Amino acid sequence: MTNRPPAYLSCASLARELDVSETTVYEMVRRGVLPQPIKLSSGCVRWCWADVQMALGSLSGCKTNDAVDPFLMGARNATATQ
Repeated sequence: MTNRPPAYLSCASLARELDVSETTVYEMVRRGVLPQPIKLSSGCVRWCWADVQMALGSLSGCKTNDAVDPFLMGARNATATQ
């Protein structure tokens, strides 16, 4: 079995996966870097991991002048291949 995150992650799980704080996750959502979470019930939201991967993968082709944005720089670093 492969070591992969669940298909739908809580904010805490997503933050751990991206190596950022939960506050940063919500800030990245606010800035449009990450997709909006899916509301499953009152007080229960989850992010689709496939959607998160797509959103972060699209950052590598981003041509806007956001190089000074620390959140976007962190997201690019999180998705960079080693």
